[in-house]
Amino acid sequence: MATITRKYDYSDLDLDFLAHPATGDVMKKVGPESIKRSVRNLILTNFYDRPFRPWLGSNAQKILFDNANPLTAGFLKDAIEEVIDNYEPRIQLNMVEVRFDYDNNGYQVRLQYQILNTNTPIVTTLFLERIR
Repeated sequence: MATITRKYDYSDLDLDFLAHPATGDVMKKVGPESIKRSVRNLILTNFYDRPFRPWLGSNAQKILFDNANPLTAGFLKDAIEEVIDNYEPRIQLNMVEVRFDYDNNGYQVRLQYQILNTNTPIVTTLFLERIR
C-alpha cells in the first residue's frame, strides 16, 4: 500500500478583496504570503479594533505617537514580539529589530521568522509611521 504525503499549506482570505477571474469569488492568499499578511495585520491592529476580541492586537499605532527615542523603540519591539508569540502559532519568531528613521519620522521594523515544519527563514520589513 502506497502512502501519499501531502504538503501542509496555509491559506487566508486576501484582504485586498480581489475577485477570482473565473469564479468571481474573493481570492485567497496561500503559503508564506498568507502568513506575512497575518503577521502584518496583527502588528497593525490596535486593541478594541476587532469586535468581540478587544484584546487582540499590538497597539503599535498608539506607541507611534510617543516621543521618538530608544525606549519607545524598545516598547514597540516588545509589543510586536508579544502579539506574534501569542496569536500566530504557525511561526517561530527569531528576531525583531526596530529602528527609528529620523529622516522619514517613523520606525523601520524588520522581522525574521520561520514557518513551522520548514527550514527557510522569512524576512519581513514594515515601515510604521503616524498617520494623523
